[in-house]
Amino acid sequence: MTQVMACIDGSQSSPAVCDYAAWASLRLAAPLTVLHVLDQHKYPVAGNFSGNIGLGSREHLLEDLAALDQQRNKLALEQGRDLLAAAKARAIATGVATPLTRQRHGDLVESLSEMESDIRLLVIGKQGEASGSLGQQIGSHLEGVIRTLHRPILVTPSSFKAPQSLMLAFDGSATTCKGVEMLAASALFAGLPIHLVMVGTDTADNWAQLETAAGPLRAAGFSVHLAIRAGEVEPALHAYQVEQNIDLLVMGAYGHSRIRQFLVGSTTTDMLRSTSIPLLLLR
Repeated sequence: MTQVMACIDGSQSSPAVCDYAAWASLRLAAPLTVLHVLDQHKYPVAGNFSGNIGLGSREHLLEDLAALDQQRNKLALEQGRDLLAAAKARAIATGVATPLTRQRHGDLVESLSEMESDIRLLVIGKQGEASGSLGQQIGSHLEGVIRTLHRPILVTPSSFKAPQSLMLAFDGSATTCKGVEMLAASALFAGLPIHLVMVGTDTADNWAQLETAAGPLRAAGFSVHLAIRAGEVEPALHAYQVEQNIDLLVMGAYGHSRIRQFLVGSTTTDMLRSTSIPLLLLR
């Protein structure tokens, strides 16, 4: 895990993705790579229309369509290169010395899976190019990326704000306990106050779990605030975030088994759709 990787496309969220990735790169002192993947479903490598049109007297249509397809692909590649050049310049302007750029043709999830061993943190927009500005809709590839990668994923909103505080949604699970250890050991949030929030009943056992989790963070120098809130997970977390003016949320992502996906996957998806602040998902 060597680099911060930012996934960009032609969406409105790409500038914020670049800014959050540059922020993370500087905080972690890690290299930054900006990635653009040309969707193979929208822009296939080569068109083959023979099964649709037939040969013979219509052969010239095949040639025209193939030429049109080639031109579309060429323009898409050029647009991607322009996006990467603009992203690189933006990252340099924020202080990243030597950001790298990569362009690939294929499937986004498969491409990221192939590069997973080189990724320390993935930064991706909540809404992709196809989402436009459709409110709470999430990008079509985002869920697949989250379920496939086993790396921390920072999902960004459409505008950038350097985080000044963060909240970890703590439920006592192995994932969130590991998340506490990751936060304590990482330079990403050094010096920022951390809120550990549990949604559940106000019991001595739950407070004990929070106090135990707070130990490594306090030992690492963090200012830690503990809270237990009653109610449904999503509205309770959002209410606390607004009340405390939290500007980054950390939580566990989807589980691996189908049963666990059914139990917690809906909460993750709901949080992705409704949150207006960046969301760091841990695996």
